[in-house]
Amino acid sequence: MTEQLAQFAEILRFLLPAVPATIQITLASFLLALFLGIGVGLLRIQKQPLLRGAGRLWVDCLRGVPLLVIIFFVYFGLGKVLHLPQFVAGVLAIGLCYSAYIGESVRAGIEAIPQGQWEAARSLGMSWPQTMRHVVLPQAFRIVIPPLMNEFISCLKDSSLVSVVGLRELTRAGRDYASAKFVDFQTWFVVGLLYLAMTLALTRLSSLLERRLRIPGRETHS
Repeated sequence: MTEQLAQFAEILRFLLPAVPATIQITLASFLLALFLGIGVGLLRIQKQPLLRGAGRLWVDCLRGVPLLVIIFFVYFGLGKVLHLPQFVAGVLAIGLCYSAYIGESVRAGIEAIPQGQWEAARSLGMSWPQTMRHVVLPQAFRIVIPPLMNEFISCLKDSSLVSVVGLRELTRAGRDYASAKFVDFQTWFVVGLLYLAMTLALTRLSSLLERRLRIPGRETHS
């Protein structure tokens, strides 16, 4: 029992330095996806068919291709042409993929805002950009917090896929240790625990944000 605990401690010491890299990849990817996703969501609600079609094409193309294929395309395709570092290529691939999902969440949140809110903003003389910035998007943000946090958690877990292009994060560190020490079960058990700890922290953050932005009298009870 003592030897097993010592081995778990050794695995943990080996893996912990790779956790910051996983967090950095996740944060950078999600911020890129959020920025692009808001733009895609706005395109999807436009009245002009060309703009709306461009948003639909973005969503359909990126949602229809596996993330691993996008990573390979960005790293081995664009990366070779643009000389992208591994970190940049990994972040770009994950950010592009998740922008499609976030774009649909943003679109759904905007369309959930009652028409009366738009009419009230127009009656006050607000332009379309002012209405979006001051009236619609703040309310839509409250609505889309749960799906956005789900995408954030998925983004964290999918960051493990960048290990296939040599980027050293938690999964790659686990693979290195398991290959060097021939210890599979204990290694991947600890890797799983570390991912679980990070996802539980994000779940807690999601709950805090929902409570912080909750509108009195409009709570949902489970």
